[in-house]
Amino acid sequence: MRRFTTKILISISLILSVFCSVAAELDFYLPKEKFDSNIPTPESVLGYQVGDWHVRHDQLVLYFKTLAKNSDRVSVKVIGKSHEQRELLQVIITSAEHQKKLDVIQQQHIARLSKSSKPSAKKSPLIVNLNYSVHGDEPSGSNASLLVAYYLAASNNPEVLSYLDNMVILLDPSLNPDGLSRFAQWANQHKGQNLNADPNNREHVQDWIRGRVNHYWFDLNRDWLLLQHPESQARIEQYHLWRPNVLTDHHEMGTNSTFFFQPGISSRKNPFTPDKNVELTKRLAMFHAKAFDQQNQLYFTEEAFDDFYAGKGSTYPDLHGSIGILFEQASSRGHLQESVNGLLDFPTTIKHQIMASFSTLEGSLVNKTDLLDFQYDFAQEYKKLAKKADHVGYVLSEKQDKTRFNKLLTLLQKHDIQVYPITKNTEVNGHKYSKQDSVYVPLEQPQMRLIQSIFSDRQSFNDNTFYDVSSWNLAMAFNITYDKVDSKRLVTLADKQWHKPNKQMINLTDSYSYAIDWADYQAPALTYALLNADFKVRAALKPFTAVTPAGSKKFAAGTMLINAGLQNDDWLVSFKRIVNEFNVPVSSISSGLTTSGIDLGSRNMMVVNKPNVLIVGGFGTNSYEVGETWYLLDKQLGFSPTIIEKRWLTNTDFDKYTHIIMTDGNYSKADENLLLKLKIWTQNGGVLWSQKRAALWLANNDVLQTTTLSQREMNQRFNKSELNYGDMERIAGKQRIAGAFFNMELDLSHPLAFGFSKPLLPVFKNRTDLLMDGTKPFSNVAKYTKSPLLAGYADKTNVTTIGQATGLVAHKYGKGVVVGMTDNPNFRSIMYGTNKLLFNALFLGSAVEAK
Repeated sequence: MRRFTTKILISISLILSVFCSVAAELDFYLPKEKFDSNIPTPESVLGYQVGDWHVRHDQLVLYFKTLAKNSDRVSVKVIGKSHEQRELLQVIITSAEHQKKLDVIQQQHIARLSKSSKPSAKKSPLIVNLNYSVHGDEPSGSNASLLVAYYLAASNNPEVLSYLDNMVILLDPSLNPDGLSRFAQWANQHKGQNLNADPNNREHVQDWIRGRVNHYWFDLNRDWLLLQHPESQARIEQYHLWRPNVLTDHHEMGTNSTFFFQPGISSRKNPFTPDKNVELTKRLAMFHAKAFDQQNQLYFTEEAFDDFYAGKGSTYPDLHGSIGILFEQASSRGHLQESVNGLLDFPTTIKHQIMASFSTLEGSLVNKTDLLDFQYDFAQEYKKLAKKADHVGYVLSEKQDKTRFNKLLTLLQKHDIQVYPITKNTEVNGHKYSKQDSVYVPLEQPQMRLIQSIFSDRQSFNDNTFYDVSSWNLAMAFNITYDKVDSKRLVTLADKQWHKPNKQMINLTDSYSYAIDWADYQAPALTYALLNADFKVRAALKPFTAVTPAGSKKFAAGTMLINAGLQNDDWLVSFKRIVNEFNVPVSSISSGLTTSGIDLGSRNMMVVNKPNVLIVGGFGTNSYEVGETWYLLDKQLGFSPTIIEKRWLTNTDFDKYTHIIMTDGNYSKADENLLLKLKIWTQNGGVLWSQKRAALWLANNDVLQTTTLSQREMNQRFNKSELNYGDMERIAGKQRIAGAFFNMELDLSHPLAFGFSKPLLPVFKNRTDLLMDGTKPFSNVAKYTKSPLLAGYADKTNVTTIGQATGLVAHKYGKGVVVGMTDNPNFRSIMYGTNKLLFNALFLGSAVEAK
């Protein structure tokens, strides 16, 4: 990197907009030296120099596969596919000798972590993982990956050869292929022969769905822990196979910034990240600083960008003995853009990512022994840490909904976390745990730090300003009962780890009726499949006891009934086939006369209709929440909803839709025509679901009958009169809730709470807007408890106000029903515990009778 050359760009006159073309040669990016002519340059494969156009993902794949064919230093492995079926690549770059024995190197690298004495680092290759552009509209990283790989393959510089001899470099050229391709198309289709640097130009202002997100509009940089998407699942599987010593995460930020590298603000690191990690990150930062100093390029470090949330690319590695490093480059968001630092062109953004990639390799090689030793010490340290901990593990239990429970346990195992069944009933902290329904996660295992992070209920921190969420407690997200276990004597474990039960075929005999257990997470999906196949479905609005082949059995309110007398001819074969596609408990009922409760022909057996859902999207709505809702219905229920942009809704016929979902968004007087249509549609029998600011908008316009407190009004409860200017950031951190778990109490008799077995329900909150109290009788479905904070940070002023406010309200509006929720029940698609609230609105919403 010391031999990188500078290039003087042509000066340009600025009036209202800028027209020019920016071109770069290979020696703008890489040292001027003689490269192996047998190694194809990116330009020779793409047909243009890197930086002239935004590379598409198919072009990345083409180049890396071509490079692997022509270089014995490079191999390519397809590790999965994105939602849009784009190949996820792992490019492995190392010496030709190492390439011949990659499996052996990988196995030895993992094995050294469990050796009883510290192995020598001399002969062990360092594993460095370079990851680019998890946000698709931050493309400088992916474009830089082409030249990073080319240089490592084509250069015979002694420094490069030393990297190859001492490292295995794992390179992921695009963590988000679908988003990268979306943005490449956008930027390229708006590029003129003469470049326009005006920030107002369409090239720099993307449409509602930006390239940042993946196919379902998720931020994949928040999915390292949650693993809801194939890109993340493939990446984490490879991470645990290799356990790299250093992992880089290349991003972009605002155009008027410079370049950022970690360490960031030291007080904002994850509390389970060891201090030695920060020390090593600082050592590597010296090499980044040197590279940028030599090029007279501006940068900053140790400010902004926390390193807290375990589900981000630069933090997840820190909890595994890797050094995760975040890089942020000012973005040209196109090919050329004005900035406070002058014109920022796309080639320059690419060059900086190349510089950071090679400064990482240089610093890693210099610190090779310490990095390997640190990872070994980290892997061994859990034994000492476990002895000092105030508990020995966690017991988890779920009796009613095995599907939801199994999803959590499967997720834990994807992170290499050991989970064991218990073989004896036990009692922990006054709670009884049955062996049939419970498992145990021991703290004393290599993933101890991640386990502590996953189950943390911490509420106070050294620094209470968060860039992202302050809690990600997975047991709370899945609404699973759990307790810390203080003594190993309390649990007796099976010899083998838990494994997901095999799917069981359900053998159904001819019966009067069949009952679907609504407590199971997949019951709504089964119900939708039956409705879609024209089955007649009834929902029990009150509990009953009926006779089954196994004897008398109690059925809860919400049970779905398939009554033989209502179905079409030859329906039973189709019914059995559909039922066996899902792993949901289904019971045969021999008579319509029940032993207690309502009979099967009761007027309290509601007709269930197939939902036809419209989601309000477009500018003014929260694209993340719209995408999360789309994904939930598409993946978990089996249908794709209609998404219509808010600006087109006044010209849309609502009559074909049974439900309209409004996620968080900005709604104002400009939406009065939409408001009128929503009122008429709901009054005519529709079910209108609203959440967060959409709910407040409906309440403030007398559709949802509840009082409100906006986030602005909540902020005004903080006294700022005595504060200094320097307190501004601190008070802003106190005012907001970045993301924390709060406790709500459900009215289990309410149709929107059917299927829940426990009244207390953890919900995820990341705004302070509140529905204070439903003014209609019987309309409060859920209220926050008096002391609602469960995990994460929230200032006492906010917590006190939230306590006993309404979390979910529902009532009649004309012939229809309107529902409002303070929070998002499907945050990042991990809130399996609160998903059912929305499911209930879809299938049971018309049962709401509160007037």
